[in-house]
Amino acid sequence: MSAKKKTPKKKAAKKAAKMGRPTAYKQDYARMAGVLARRGLTDAEMAEAFGVKEQTVNNWKTAHPDFFESLKLGKEFFDSQIERKLAERAMGYSHSEVKTASHEGKITDVREFNKHYPPDVTACIFWLKNRKPKEWRDKIELGGDEDRPIKITIGGNV
Repeated sequence: MSAKKKTPKKKAAKKAAKMGRPTAYKQDYARMAGVLARRGLTDAEMAEAFGVKEQTVNNWKTAHPDFFESLKLGKEFFDSQIERKLAERAMGYSHSEVKTASHEGKITDVREFNKHYPPDVTACIFWLKNRKPKEWRDKIELGGDEDRPIKITIGGNV
């Protein structure tokens, strides 16, 4: 029986795999990335937090599926929070608030009340243009027979 000898190409490939800069990635980074993404950090800001370049974070997404998944879930969570806040802003909302009054450093009065924010037209427009672009975009594109010029006669027989 003869043992298989490694070819020069296989030896070179194995040596190349061991060469290069060691990764700065640590297993705990997957959890940390999720936490940072839930707080709204961008990839560039995360790279700064990890002390690496943004391209390194992109490489980690490919090389470490758990890192990518944690980052993705964190971003989805943050995006859903923003969507909810935009919807509240578009429709208007109320919340309870406490005001205190003080005189010479002593609290003299504490009152709780409901503060109301009316609907915000800009938020409504933004929401509708993004959620229903066919119905709410600024530019209406006509297709098919609608592209033909329309003849309009005013004050005469049609």
